[in-house]
Formats: sequence, structure tokens, C-alpha cells
Amino acid sequence: MGEVVRMVVFVMAFISCNALLDLSGVQEIKGTWMRSTTLPCTYMPSEGFTQQTLIWSMERDYGTSTIFRRDDSGDHVLLSQFRDRVSVPKHSPGDASLLIENLEIPDSGHYTCQVIWRSKNNSLITKEVTTTVKVVKVAATKPVIRASEPGLTFPAGARASLTCVANGSPPISYRWFRSVPGGKALLLSSQAELAWDSLQPSDTGKYYCEAENRVGAGAVQQSDAVQLTVRESPVTQQPSPGTSRHTRPPFTPRGGAPQRVPTDAPAAKQAAGRDAVSEGPPVATGPPPAAPPPSLYALAAALGGAALVALPAALLRRRRNREEPLYEVTFHSTADVTRPETDVEVPVKHLHKETNSKTETSNDTFTMKVNGHDSICIRKNPEYENLVNAMESEYERT
Repeated sequence: MGEVVRMVVFVMAFISCNALLDLSGVQEIKGTWMRSTTLPCTYMPSEGFTQQTLIWSMERDYGTSTIFRRDDSGDHVLLSQFRDRVSVPKHSPGDASLLIENLEIPDSGHYTCQVIWRSKNNSLITKEVTTTVKVVKVAATKPVIRASEPGLTFPAGARASLTCVANGSPPISYRWFRSVPGGKALLLSSQAELAWDSLQPSDTGKYYCEAENRVGAGAVQQSDAVQLTVRESPVTQQPSPGTSRHTRPPFTPRGGAPQRVPTDAPAAKQAAGRDAVSEGPPVATGPPPAAPPPSLYALAAALGGAALVALPAALLRRRRNREEPLYEVTFHSTADVTRPETDVEVPVKHLHKETNSKTETSNDTFTMKVNGHDSICIRKNPEYENLVNAMESEYERT
């Protein structure tokens, strides 16, 4: 009886494991040329079973080629035409789907997803699912307009954009138009997005876009027109008469507290306060300045007395220098100049300054010979010396 129970438990576990490890996929997918598509291959992970190997292969023209392989050594793309175009999620247990980007017409074929699990007792379980892919060129569909913000009403000065979206095989070209009442539509742009940096009320109107590609006859698809509304900016409220937009800062006197005009004071008092401030600064109400120390007065008196004593002395010394005559004496050597036998008097240049407009100085000039050299001497007039001495004594008395 115990053996029968063990057999039933084993069969039930086997059936449940097969059910949990069963792969899910689709039979056929139509891919759009130059776009991306995903081939689904998923399963429910089961405790005790570890994914050992994942293989994606492609069958075309009676031949099978391995595209992608994942094992303990990592992921490998084995077919060069799919290099950098296929991938499988790495961190999603139970998801072995294959993503193919930039579909080409030769990508059409039968794709098989094969997964191998290893159990705790090292037994291997293999499951497969096959999907048929057909790559086609699709004409552009009717485009849809999407706004950058919900709704199509914007304030003046706002930034906004409208985007034209269409499906189909690329490349798809777009054009934006603005409807003109009673006339031909105005072409605005040849891009998928129509943008404004600063909307103006004049931008209000109806807009639509067109899309087309090179598939088939290249029919142009036109979107439904949308109404764009731009609200005018609200008018700024002007200040009422008698009020000011700016508040005058309170005046702070030196040594006192800030003086403020009460907010509930009559308008006449507030105006009087403003006029008083504009005429000139108020008189300071703080404590009087401290008196200078006595030493400062003593220093000033000493400097003034020194200046009074030095000024007359400087004037007297300057006047003496101006009145003293200057003399220039010239010596001549008989060795340097050839002279005749008789002595010749050499004129002497007498430099002096006049003492006043009525008095003139006079000097006696004579020549004498000393050791074979002629010398010219100048002797002052006694009357002139007496006059100078009298003037000096007169200056000393004053």
C-alpha cells in the first residue's frame, strides 16, 4: 500500500512540474518593416528546477540556424545578420522572450524558443515553442495629434507643442497646416512636432497634420483638425489715486529709533510726513557730542606759538639774504697769459643788488702784485657799510 502512495505522489509531482514549466508563446506575428517586435516565450518558475540553457533558432529556406544562446558562459549571438539587433531579458525569471529591432524583409521565418531545465537529481527537462514571423511594409495610418499639456487652451506667453503620430513602415514624413477660413491651408512645418516658445492670441486657430510613407501608392493620411485657443494675459490692476506702488523706508535719526508714520493716520498727516522727509533730514535728537580733552587745546596753543616765533625770523633771514651784495673776484697768472712790460688793470665785474631806489653802493678797486701774480682786490666803501649796519639795527628793533 505504501508503494502505491509513493507512485501516486511521484506522478502528481511530475504532472505539476510539467504544467509549471510549460512554455507560452504565439503562433504568428506580423512585424512592420524597419520597426521592432517581440517574440514571447515565458514559463512559470518551479522550485527545484533551474534554467540550464536557452536557445533561439530560425528556420528559413529548409535550413535552421541558431540566433541566440544563453548558458553558464553568458549570452551569445551566433548569426551575424542579427548582431546588435536581438536581446533577451536578463533579470526576469521565467521570461525568455526575444526582441528583434529594425526588422528586415529577410527576417521573416519560423522562430523556435527552446528551454532546458536541470532538476535537483540532475535530470534534464526540455520544452519548445515556435512562432512564425512575417515582415511586411505597412502604409502610414491616419495620424493622431497629441498636445504637450492636457487640453488645447493655453495662456498667452506659454510654451506649447503639438505632435503628429502615425503608424506604418518608416520613414514617415509629416507636415503641419493651419486652416484659413475661405482659403488654402497655410503650411507651417515639415516636422512631426509643431512648437511655440511663446504663444500669442494671434496663434488661436485650427491645426491639422498629414503623414505619408513610400509604401504602395504613397497615399497621404490627414488627421482631424484641432482647435487651439490662447487666452489673453489678465490686465494688471492700476494703483488707485493717492496710493504709492512702493513703500518709503522709515528714516532712522542718529542715536534715535526709526520714525514710522502710523498706518491709520489721516492722509494729510502722511503727506506732511513725506514732504518733511523730502525737504531735508531732521535734526538729530540724540545726546550732544562729547567735548575734546584739555590736552588737545594745549597742543594747539603750543603749535600756534611756535609758528608765531618762527615766522618773523624766517622773514628777517630772507630779507638779509636779499640785501647782501655778491662779489666776483678774478685772479690772473702771468704764467698763463703773455702780458706787456707794463701792468694792466683788469676790470672787475661787480655784482650787487640795490638796497632801495635812491641809494647806490660804491667800491674802491686796486691792483697789486704778489709773488709775480697780479691780484685785483675790491674794498668796500665805509659809507656803504655804515648804511647796512644802520638798517640791520633798525630790523632788530622791530
